[in-house]
Amino acid sequence: MDLGINGKTALVFGGSRGMGRAVAQQLSSEGVHVVIAARTQATLEAAASEITAQTGTPVRWVIADITTEAGRDAALAACPAPDILVNNADGPEPGDFRTWTIADWHAALDAMMLGPIEMIRRTVDGMIERKFGRIVNIVSRSVKTPQIELGLSNGARSGLVGFVAGLARQTVRHNVTINNLLPGVFATDAQRRHINGMLDTTGKTFDQLWEERGSNNPAGRYGRAEELGALCAFVCSAHAGYMTGQSLLIDGGGYPGTF
Repeated sequence: MDLGINGKTALVFGGSRGMGRAVAQQLSSEGVHVVIAARTQATLEAAASEITAQTGTPVRWVIADITTEAGRDAALAACPAPDILVNNADGPEPGDFRTWTIADWHAALDAMMLGPIEMIRRTVDGMIERKFGRIVNIVSRSVKTPQIELGLSNGARSGLVGFVAGLARQTVRHNVTINNLLPGVFATDAQRRHINGMLDTTGKTFDQLWEERGSNNPAGRYGRAEELGALCAFVCSAHAGYMTGQSLLIDGGGYPGTF
């Protein structure tokens, strides 16, 4: 299928590793001019070079932290008028809410709610003027199936999803959609950090928890980053203009509800 986005421009946060990189690679393979943004130069350079070699479409990179004004400025200096914006940030490690400080909550909100909202604020009107825009927030299944050890993520990501639910209904008439992807357990570095954060409270080894979390999923395995990348590319496509304000689970059937 031709996704109809060849020649468009995309800004992908967290695009140097994991699911963000998979999104960048899939968009690049569709002929999208991708700028990947993250905080570490070495991984950015490597990802941009490797994706460019694989897809034949040049990928650019920028050091940018979505939680800071300077970082958001840097991202937009590198990609001033994106047609596609992918907000994606690592969540904090698991923990007990009794130990979290106000500073911990502010950091979580900056990364998973306020930073993405600021990026939307600064790009959505340009998309409306150009009559094309796709905004995708990579959040987590925890907004539908909250996990007690992920309270910071549960709260901050739910705030983002709640906010865009209203805005998405205002922008769609201009061919600008806003949707959320809700990944479950994926074989990524973020999952490894999550498991490392659970070792002290479970008394299990990393290998035990890794095996359990994959095999206990109805699919019997972890998700692959490229599977989310392909879904994101379709949501960003010219064919998805009638879908907005949605939170799409990609979790191997892990969410147990009907709706």
